Amino acid sequence: MSSSVTSRPTSLYGGQAGRRVTVRDIAAAKERGERWPMVTAYDAMTARIFDEAGIPVLLVGDSAAMVVYGYDSTLPVSVDDLMPLTAAVVRGSSRALVVADLPFGSYQASPQQALETATRFMKEAGAHAVKLEGGRRVLPQVETLVSAGIPVMAHLGLTPQSVNALGGYRVQGRGQSGDELMADAKDLEYAGAFSVVLECVPADLAERVTSSLSIPTIGIGAGPGTDAQVLVWQDLMGLTATPAKFVKKYSDLAGEMNRAVRAFADEVTAGAFPAAEHSYR
Repeated sequence: MSSSVTSRPTSLYGGQAGRRVTVRDIAAAKERGERWPMVTAYDAMTARIFDEAGIPVLLVGDSAAMVVYGYDSTLPVSVDDLMPLTAAVVRGSSRALVVADLPFGSYQASPQQALETATRFMKEAGAHAVKLEGGRRVLPQVETLVSAGIPVMAHLGLTPQSVNALGGYRVQGRGQSGDELMADAKDLEYAGAFSVVLECVPADLAERVTSSLSIPTIGIGAGPGTDAQVLVWQDLMGLTATPAKFVKKYSDLAGEMNRAVRAFADEVTAGAFPAAEHSYR
């Protein structure tokens, strides 16, 4: 029997706690052909729940603009809005890699602006990586961040920060634009991005992009052929009134919350709560 023991790689999803997931772990999962989940998080309590469930990557998305702050798009949310949410998710988790979205207007102007914004998220909020939207137009930003030691998750396809330029929330990458998206993905990989989100693109295109890259792809409305999948947690828990087509509802949390708060209200109005066991002497 050999004295040397080859340790098995830790599964990205549901693996043992003890240290944070890193971009090296993400790359290794791609090499193994392991698929993994990513979900959004915006506060310490939900971050803890998802972290304990084994979710390896938590995204503090600019989707907070809608699900936290009540806007009708991601555009209004600011760095100052997302900074405390990111810090809370970092504090609430112990294993997950926490990725902070760079909001609209915080990185597009120049690589220097992107570096200043990303540095704030890393230093002040404790993020482990950042995400930004766009293809070739943001390559200088990606290169600058990566050279400064900041891991970058890219985002192609339906890029919500460009919703006005795209003419609404529409599927991207059909026809010739699919070749452009493929070129963008390869350029982003070459620039140093450690992964790329593909949002609302045809499934066959997402599969081709995935097979052509050595970095993992993360799908949202991009079919089953990507390396990972991401959803906004309020969508998958059934809190969103009119979710997108690509959302699968895994729970009816809205219904449960409605029932619970009505039961509380009924007991309060009837004088049944608080009972003796809920009172101090």
